[in-house]
Amino acid sequence: MKNTYSRSLSKKKVMSTDGMLIGMIKNILVDLDTGLVIDLVVKPDPTFDTGGYTMDGDRMFIPFEAVKDIKDYIVVDRYLSKK
Repeated sequence: MKNTYSRSLSKKKVMSTDGMLIGMIKNILVDLDTGLVIDLVVKPDPTFDTGGYTMDGDRMFIPFEAVKDIKDYIVVDRYLSKK
């Protein structure tokens, strides 16, 4: 995956590799010691079943390892997204 600036991620939609709309990115979690992105913080779409995902209130956390591509959408592997 090529380098991507965090400001370009603002309000991008998050989709699974099988075409399901997961939600919209709200923020990212970064390890301040290493500078690596740990999680995407996503506001889930009302139609998306959040069962099995890490949730905190209305925020869902998707591990960055699940990200497959970043273009018009952030594409994630739905099965790697579950913790």
